[in-house]
Amino acid sequence: MKKRVTGIGGLFFKTKDPKASKDWYKKHLGFNTDDHGCTFWWKDKEGNDCSTQWSPFSADTKYYEPSNKDFMFNYRVENLHELLQVLKEEGVTIVGEVEEYEYGKFGWILDNDGNKIELWEPIDKAFL
Repeated sequence: MKKRVTGIGGLFFKTKDPKASKDWYKKHLGFNTDDHGCTFWWKDKEGNDCSTQWSPFSADTKYYEPSNKDFMFNYRVENLHELLQVLKEEGVTIVGEVEEYEYGKFGWILDNDGNKIELWEPIDKAFL
């Protein structure tokens, strides 16, 4: 497999009040927040538009399960289905089924510490 992770797709964390967190980051750090958090735009080495998502989640979210951590990383990948097959063969725990949307494909794994990791094969142009 040529590439596995190609970048950070998102930083997700739990908070008691997601709206207050978005407001704080907007006021003090200039984040351009919306209902989902903040999208940071950048260009890859080939000049393609790419994005990284920053999102506070409610403290009681179940989205990070089976991990009990207060955060979840999302990594950009080149070929999700191929990568998940390789990871499965390597003994990595796969969580759930691949989900596909107009903005990309998503899959989940657990790392060696039980942290849930989201893998995203993005379609960045869907956000433009």
